[in-house]
Amino acid sequence: MLQPWPEVGRKTLLDFKIFKVIEARRRSPRNERESGFFLVDTWSWANIVAFTEDGELLLVRQYRHGTDHMSLEIPGGVVDPGESARDAAIRELREETGYEARGDFVYLGFCYPNPAIFTNRCDTYLATDCVKVGEIQQDLGEDLEVVKMPLPDVEDAVRRGEIEHALMLAGLYHYSLYRSAAD
Repeated sequence: MLQPWPEVGRKTLLDFKIFKVIEARRRSPRNERESGFFLVDTWSWANIVAFTEDGELLLVRQYRHGTDHMSLEIPGGVVDPGESARDAAIRELREETGYEARGDFVYLGFCYPNPAIFTNRCDTYLATDCVKVGEIQQDLGEDLEVVKMPLPDVEDAVRRGEIEHALMLAGLYHYSLYRSAAD
């Protein structure tokens, strides 16, 4: 039977603002040999599948440096130290879109962004009957455009590859499961 690998040592190799690169030494329970694994220790994230009162999905378009292109995404971001994922989702929705939920705010599920090397998780929430309460509040390192889209168009955008960010796809899938269970 498979068992977890016990950690026998840990060393921080690099320490940046939002993540650390760590070498974790672990021992195989199968053969007792030690191996080093490189991990990205970073804060968790929260995403929001948010619908306006008119039933349109709120999306944000932004430039992503890792892929060097514009990305169409559901709102979301980092869970700050000491903050709950739910509170982060509420904050990120307000900051990135200028909207707040007047209806339900429901937990949809979570995923591990890349369990091979990342230590964090991404929680997804559903926000309904969202209304605009102010302007977006962009960080210095981001430029955002709010996009409202009917759900059938969102599904087409996924099929066409216009929404391709893996964590966004996972969040939309969590919403699809929620919607199917409600039917």
